[in-house]
Amino acid sequence: EEGVAWMEGVRVPADCEEAVRPVVEEVCRRLQFLDEVGLGYLTLNRGAVTLSGGEFQRIRLATQLGAGLAGVLYVLDEPSIGLHPEDNARLIGVLKALRDLGNTIVVVEHDEQMIRAADHLIEMGPGAGLHGGRLVAEGTVEEVTEVKDSPTGAWLRGSSFRVSGSGQLGTGLETGRKLVIKGAREHNLRNIEVEIPLGQLVAVTGPSGSGKSTLVDKILKRALARVLHGAKAVPGEHDAIEGAENIGRLVVVDQSPLGRSPRSNPATYTGAFGHIRNLFAQLPLSRQRGYAAGRFSFNVKGGRCEKCQGGGAVRIDMHFLNDVYVTCDACGGRRYNRETLEATYKGRSIADVLELTAEEGVEFFGKVPRLGSLLEALCEVGLGYIGLGQAANTLSGGEAQRVKLATELAKTSAEGVLYLLDEPTTGLHHHDVQVLLGVLQRLRDAGHSLVVIEHNLEVISAAEWVIDLGPGGGRHGGEIVAAGRPADLVTEGASLTGKWLARAARDVENT
Repeated sequence: EEGVAWMEGVRVPADCEEAVRPVVEEVCRRLQFLDEVGLGYLTLNRGAVTLSGGEFQRIRLATQLGAGLAGVLYVLDEPSIGLHPEDNARLIGVLKALRDLGNTIVVVEHDEQMIRAADHLIEMGPGAGLHGGRLVAEGTVEEVTEVKDSPTGAWLRGSSFRVSGSGQLGTGLETGRKLVIKGAREHNLRNIEVEIPLGQLVAVTGPSGSGKSTLVDKILKRALARVLHGAKAVPGEHDAIEGAENIGRLVVVDQSPLGRSPRSNPATYTGAFGHIRNLFAQLPLSRQRGYAAGRFSFNVKGGRCEKCQGGGAVRIDMHFLNDVYVTCDACGGRRYNRETLEATYKGRSIADVLELTAEEGVEFFGKVPRLGSLLEALCEVGLGYIGLGQAANTLSGGEAQRVKLATELAKTSAEGVLYLLDEPTTGLHHHDVQVLLGVLQRLRDAGHSLVVIEHNLEVISAAEWVIDLGPGGGRHGGEIVAAGRPADLVTEGASLTGKWLARAARDVENT
């Protein structure tokens, strides 16, 4: 954004005008495209490795927009991730501009704004995993809303969307436990003081680049991790945090991978695999042969296939090309040796069990103490379709985040836990968002506190308290535009989040 203003002010000597002016204009044009896709807050020297997936995708989109090509098929995977509704509206305008150049845009998306802006919808479903894979509906938005069995159509026809709360802006924190961040001034934060009520679902909102991640991740998370857990990470600049004594434990539920090794999977991360191995160790055949629980681990010698070392696949070094992984011909991808696979529970070997989905696992292990509750937690967060042995590196960031949430949900903790979540609705359909909200509210009802960075209006409207940063991104952000209940934001003229909450509520009334 600043680069455009600077380039437009560049004075070109008269003798260089013909050669230099076209270059200046082209640089301005391409910088304007970056601003149009909601990236005006990025500095030009920002390292590529520090960009989020959504930011990187939008940079590539701006590049294509600048190329001015026609007759191209563009395929985008959830370009609205990480975007405030205000920024999303601009992105939709960019996509329409690409379309109008004579291109075709195919978008995988769950965002209502994007869905309603589409010329043609293709809905897959009706569920996930084994319950999906069919064409449920296709056509214009109006045509899909008329399809009786369409989950998306039912959502578009009418919503349970309600903006909760009422009263004066900023009220509701006079009593009760709370965290107070004083003098937050890291990056673009403008020496702000933030009050966060505990025992509630708190949403931190604002346009892209407004300072949400800086406040929650760089300052709040790191400062509390130091106080509560002795972490060494240095928090962002701030004066103090008051109220940390009211928190028993800090849990960060982010979208980072479940483990450093591709051997990690939902069963190992949640702890369910330990219970499964113990169960197999108690089988008559296992006792007869002296198999302990370790025999059924694919990470140690003994029960695993040694050719692939329990990986199920063998890496082939292609020298100047990317390595290729092929199914192990010794175990057929089942990870274990023949002797280990001879031990079966209800007719299934340990390899068969790892191929079950979480939903199938609940039915299969439903009566096994502790194990059933771990698998039920995966289903409760909308992950009933994932395989228990599915490699962690094949899970999306949103799926990894929900596996972590399920692990916490299965725990019984009396201490007041503070959960920090970064856009947990990423990749979720409206139905799944409702399931997730139920999980978050269940954690809140258990006496825990939740701080969620979110752009999804359904989550924001369901929060008890909203902290809205802005008013814009980058140098135009870093201030608290509004803080209060969702209904309070609607009456705050400077709040872009409030504007979109009001618009969503009107759309529901009109529907």
